[in-house]
Amino acid sequence: MQISSTATTTPAPVEWITGEAWFETLVAPSGTSRTQVDSVRFAPGARTVWHRHVLGQTLTVTEGIGLVQRRGGPVETIRTGDTVRIEPGEWHWHGATSTSGMTHIAIEEIPEHGASAEPGAAVGESEYRNGDPANTEPAAPVSRSIVLDQALPTALAVQRVEVRRITIAPGHAAGLHVHNGPVFGSIETGSAVYQIDGERPVVLRPGDVFYEPEGARVARFDGQDSGVTFLGYFLLDAGQIPEIEFPGA
Repeated sequence: MQISSTATTTPAPVEWITGEAWFETLVAPSGTSRTQVDSVRFAPGARTVWHRHVLGQTLTVTEGIGLVQRRGGPVETIRTGDTVRIEPGEWHWHGATSTSGMTHIAIEEIPEHGASAEPGAAVGESEYRNGDPANTEPAAPVSRSIVLDQALPTALAVQRVEVRRITIAPGHAAGLHVHNGPVFGSIETGSAVYQIDGERPVVLRPGDVFYEPEGARVARFDGQDSGVTFLGYFLLDAGQIPEIEFPGA
């Protein structure tokens, strides 16, 4: 038995993707097992090229809304909880919609000899957009969505907000730390492993937001392979300045 708490996030190869996507290998073939399991996250508008798998593939959507199409069939919408079984040798593509990102788990058997998948042509913009349900009606000139709704302590007296742009180098671990006030943040570029002490670690990517309560022990904020840049919003009273303590230093 082997238990892994985190996996490394890697940009998807450009020859396989139009747009931006990232993948984490959760299970790699080992010993007699030829099973590979990847978590793949597509930014809005991103999709694979046409391709096929020697032994087929299974996709399970874990977040967002996406699209999938087999050659000769219609573009179909897939949502969180949906599972798609792709037959061996079946040409297909899959990805996010133009307005929503999508993450899926990809499970496939890797042949003992030879490549597991064969790439084909890219999915062109018109081909992609004609099948995207988001394009059936004109897009609204302004859209709004709530990405975080966080209650604060009733006694907190906030008189100003300081915003900082912070960059952590690739592979650098920030270390256990504590802030003297509540901190909100949003990831701009790259990714980081984030963990409040006692909770499970998560991977934060562009567009993700986070909240660190005052006095919370932040066990990890570790830049991954490409590092991470984020905006930090520090809620302060009139005479307060942001302070950070490293208990293990």
